[in-house]
Amino acid sequence: MTGTERKNIKIGAKVRVVQKQDQRSGKLTEGIVSNILTNSATHPHGIKVRLESGIVGRVKEIDD
Repeated sequence: MTGTERKNIKIGAKVRVVQKQDQRSGKLTEGIVSNILTNSATHPHGIKVRLESGIVGRVKEIDD
């Protein structure tokens, strides 16, 4: 599942995000969602979240 729709992302979900500095390389960072930062229902580059580790990034993949 992709992370472009806010309704797909739940707090506590395991996701993979791309951080701002990794956007060119596409390197993904795995973690657990602690906050959803994007207010709109969708975003073409992925919904921005904060992970429990404090990392902020846009969701690219959601683990079911």
